[in-house]
Amino acid sequence: MEWKTRLAVTFKSSKGGNAVTISPIDSFTPTFSLNAEPIHSIEDTHIGVIYQPQSMTFSMTVKAIGEVAGQLTALAMDGTPFDVTLLEQNGDDWSFKSILMHDCIITSAGPSSVGISGAPGATFSGFSLRAKADPKAFPADQTEAEIP
Repeated sequence: MEWKTRLAVTFKSSKGGNAVTISPIDSFTPTFSLNAEPIHSIEDTHIGVIYQPQSMTFSMTVKAIGEVAGQLTALAMDGTPFDVTLLEQNGDDWSFKSILMHDCIITSAGPSSVGISGAPGATFSGFSLRAKADPKAFPADQTEAEIP
């Protein structure tokens, strides 16, 4: 398969307003940690499971040009929760319709140094209190076993 899909990342403040496309963006990395630990006993193994709280974090690097880096910095400085959506903008190669991270808080912001050429960047990291992934559904006439 030849990857021809372009993804878009948007944010929307919990204080209202419209969704803002984060552009230009160099990278967006969501991490979902869904930890579970097996319960063992001296008479048997794997007799149960203990689920630890889910952890959802993200990191994004944006060009420090235009308004987006300033808006994200303001959200970070004010501690304002916001939603982040990762979705297909063009193409259909990606496995999801969208990934929505609710009630995000930025925990660190780091601008890059300014060089002679190219725009500086800013990296924002934080966590989400809840998230929802909307995968693409299988066609009605196809089952999972038929997917190559």
